[in-house]
Amino acid sequence: MPFAVLFPGQGSQFVGMGADLFDARPDLLVETADALLGWSLRDLCLAGPEEELVRTERAQPALFALSYALWEELEQRISGLPSGAAGHSVGEYTAHAAAGTFTYTEGLRLVAARGKAMGAAADRRPSGMAAVLGVGLEEVQSAVAARATEGGSLWIANLNAPGQIVVAGGAGDLQWLTERGSEHGIRRVVPLKVAGAFHSPLMEPAVGALRSALSAVAFSEPRFPVWGNSSAAPVGKERAPEELARQIVSPVRFSDSLAGLASSGVEVFVHVGPGDVTAGMARRTVPEAEVLVVNDLASAAAAAERLGPLRTMPGRASEGSA
Repeated sequence: MPFAVLFPGQGSQFVGMGADLFDARPDLLVETADALLGWSLRDLCLAGPEEELVRTERAQPALFALSYALWEELEQRISGLPSGAAGHSVGEYTAHAAAGTFTYTEGLRLVAARGKAMGAAADRRPSGMAAVLGVGLEEVQSAVAARATEGGSLWIANLNAPGQIVVAGGAGDLQWLTERGSEHGIRRVVPLKVAGAFHSPLMEPAVGALRSALSAVAFSEPRFPVWGNSSAAPVGKERAPEELARQIVSPVRFSDSLAGLASSGVEVFVHVGPGDVTAGMARRTVPEAEVLVVNDLASAAAAAERLGPLRTMPGRASEGSA
């Protein structure tokens, strides 16, 4: 049965994540990571403090490294390759590294540069992101347009799943949405644990530095399709650099990617990384699919055991979700 792997983005970080991985993969998470990043990934992930881990330039490399380590733990336990992959925001880099578009070391270097550039762009103006829950695109578009008529700026940043849309904007714009959203049918606005208005024009100052970092990498054709955030379609080595550069100022069309993967024949989605955020998005977007979660060594082994019979018995029906 065809499966796809999904990798989480910023906001999934938490103090204590990856506790079992650091002992299992010191080559990736201690030796390589510390030498490249110049700070201890292990100390930050296991001991925090949270206010340091949530910083863009720290959270993004941490999530990339742990998610990739979990992917390797899963891959060595299964036969064959996924039918596709998608990553949410910075998770798109993990998806490309998993597919071999670039190496783990190159990916970690790119994500470190990306986090630094996005953090610097975010520091220019107080801004952030908020999830708008339980309403459709039309209501959110109405609120965005209304704010624009008052001289403010809100942007639709993430289309995560039905009933789950994320907007980005200045601190005052997000406060306006919380206070005035009900005028447009919006009842629930949840601030996200990110430091800036990602996937919006406020990130434009970061694009140049990111393009420079991407130009130093020799891209390869991915071993399996990687669906881009902004295109919601498979992205090969020729288009990948520009897709990754423009991604930070463009909406993440994750629900479209999930639907596209399902249309291509994917029947099982596997969240690989800290937390389980992309698993929830997959369940809401493709309710008929089976969804597995790999966020530690034990769940990697359990998912591999489940994927084994699925891959060898293509006619077998799904048996629940995890």
